[in-house]
Amino acid sequence: MIRVVPIILPVLLSSVSTFSLAANDVNEVKNEDNRDLEKIIVEGEVTANTQTVGTFNSPVSNLEYDPRVDLQSRNMAEAQADVTIRGGIFENTGFRVGSATLLDPQTGHYFAEIPIAQEMLTGANILTGVDNALFGFNSSVGTVSRSWKPIKTMGSVSIGTGNNGFNLQRIHSSFSIPFDDHSDWNIGFEGEHSLSESEGTIENGDHDFRRTSARIQLTGPASQTDLFFGYQEKFFGWPNLYTPFNVNETEDLRTRLLVLNHKQSYGALVNNDSTFEVSAYYRRHNDHYVYSRENPSLFEAFHETDVKSVAISGRHVQTELFALNYSAQFIEDSIQSTSLENNFTSRSYYKLSVLPEYQLVLTGGQDLTFRLGGAFDDTNRDNSDVSLMGDITWNKVNSDNSLQSVYVSYAQASQVAGYTAIGGSDSGGLFRSNYNLERETTQNFEVGLALDKHAWSLDSAIFYRLDDGLTDWTYNLDSTSARAANPVDIETLGLELLVTKHFDNAKIITSYTFLDKSEDYGSTEIDASFYALNYPDHRLTLGAVWSPTDIVEVRVDNEWRKHEENILRNGDNQAFFAHLTLNIAPSQFKGLNITLAADNPWGESFEEVPGTPGRGEQYSIAVSYHW
Repeated sequence: MIRVVPIILPVLLSSVSTFSLAANDVNEVKNEDNRDLEKIIVEGEVTANTQTVGTFNSPVSNLEYDPRVDLQSRNMAEAQADVTIRGGIFENTGFRVGSATLLDPQTGHYFAEIPIAQEMLTGANILTGVDNALFGFNSSVGTVSRSWKPIKTMGSVSIGTGNNGFNLQRIHSSFSIPFDDHSDWNIGFEGEHSLSESEGTIENGDHDFRRTSARIQLTGPASQTDLFFGYQEKFFGWPNLYTPFNVNETEDLRTRLLVLNHKQSYGALVNNDSTFEVSAYYRRHNDHYVYSRENPSLFEAFHETDVKSVAISGRHVQTELFALNYSAQFIEDSIQSTSLENNFTSRSYYKLSVLPEYQLVLTGGQDLTFRLGGAFDDTNRDNSDVSLMGDITWNKVNSDNSLQSVYVSYAQASQVAGYTAIGGSDSGGLFRSNYNLERETTQNFEVGLALDKHAWSLDSAIFYRLDDGLTDWTYNLDSTSARAANPVDIETLGLELLVTKHFDNAKIITSYTFLDKSEDYGSTEIDASFYALNYPDHRLTLGAVWSPTDIVEVRVDNEWRKHEENILRNGDNQAFFAHLTLNIAPSQFKGLNITLAADNPWGESFEEVPGTPGRGEQYSIAVSYHW
């Protein structure tokens, strides 16, 4: 696999791009057929591909090639994937829509079970450091944050097929209607229904997914209000899905989500730059886990979680030089489970963050921005915590409108463990809990540099993170449990580089990340870590988007990684993955798009989660009609 390094490294050294906090919304253009297409060259994209291969898009689709994210999948990303940021674990990562983080109280494995059509949401913003401490909730390392898009009149219908018995059917439609008496007000309606199934890329890796989602939207000159409902069913299987005992496990999931969201701009001081957003949601998630599909009665578990939440966030611009950033969220949850043994089955969470911001204007197109504030976290069952956050950023706008930025930041954050880690048996069973787990705390020190030129850009960061009492899932060779929850103190040193180069009809995106960890479990009875010590020491990505003609577009993502050794992992510690897409939009057929795609075409069998088989090859062809 090392053969890819000489190919990727020269590109990394000779081209350069944007590692800004987030991937911006995908811009849209109209071609001669008046059909909505994604623009190829857009600022802020950190992966080349925007569509998945083996099912319909979900909130985790295409994150595996984002250099800030390590997506460790079982079956495939859209089946069950642990989303980790900067070497954290899956429960350190939050998923935020609007102002609210969508929590699953049982386990972070289900954080990404969000039944929202991706047309309804902006691209993923990866919040880290101070921004995660400000806006994140019970996610101490990072947050995948997305916003509600304005509804446009458009639609599409798609069918797809591929190897491994894969088939896909999908319809999406939306329209926006202006009010007769108030032309600056609109009401919009949007809905989608998606189905996919497959026999799986390996034996006993089948899936059957269904999702229905809809929303009503009211927009005005300075506001947007969304009412959303989504429902999703997912069945999937995989050998050694969660245990290393060579059995064929299955999951059967059902998720319901109701969201009310309102975003408002106000203030005439700096062009209505003051905003606030209020989000409220109700989420119910059902999980039926079967340890052995051949013998379900051997062990199975049923869980039902209910979450109610209200959140607000915003930015109040007081003067041209002073602003107040803030965020607050309240969550109340409960769980009914056949595998939890103590009375820890409900909890209330509270968080308030305040971050004042002051700007100092210098000469020569330069300015300094200072932010210093804090956050308060509490629950009705755990100790409270006060966290400090702050940064200093130097910006310069050059005479040619190119940008330079340097920042230094420090951020603290904290979180509490989920019910699987603290509510089950602490003496036996497949997944052993730990009643002594306390609030986890994280400190992040960071220095970053960003350059934004006309044809290229660079974003880079060096960070040092201290995790105190991080809840990890570990393995002991002499234990009958598949894994046990244990606290660990970890020091993490990381480097991130992201470079993008733009050409007339192409774009290249490349990145390098480095991680180094030092851990202390305070115990000699731990032989392996499933999550905290499952990370790549070195990781390279190379993506390209090329449009040789008006009707043909090629998108390619590649990733090479070298992982830290783990006694549970079978096979090599190095891996090379690829995702290729060919889009054809025949000019003779208005609105028609044909997509040929391949995932893992080289048949890489690397175990992304130690002891869990890696995915196989998936090829697909999809035909879509857009209007």
